[in-house]
Formats: sequence, structure tokens, C-alpha cells
Amino acid sequence: MMNKDIAEGKWTKFKGQLRENWGKLTDDEIEETKGNAQQLAGLLQERYGLAKDEAEREVEALSK
Repeated sequence: MMNKDIAEGKWTKFKGQLRENWGKLTDDEIEETKGNAQQLAGLLQERYGLAKDEAEREVEALSK
């Protein structure tokens, strides 16, 4: 499981990846999470209907 928060240095790159892969997420929603993996997974569940474990795997995969 990834750390709760994504390192500041990776945040800009990570936001770009989120926008590319998950276009239904708004910039404001992404910013509100401030890299919190649980909040990001929750957004993926809400917008894309993913199961909790699947959403968490997607966030973890992007953060590597």
C-alpha cells in the first residue's frame, strides 16, 4: 500500500497523469485531495464506479 500522502515533488507530475488517465476528475477535485491517496481513490470510485480495492490499485500504480 502506498503512503497516505504523495511527496510534494511528485505532485505536479502525478496531477498530470491523473488528468490524462481520469478525465472525469476536475482540476479542483484533484487539488482538493492534495495527494491524499484515500481521497483520490474515493473520487475514482465515485466517478468511474470502481471497487474500493481497484481504485486504490489505480492510485498506487500512478504514484510509482
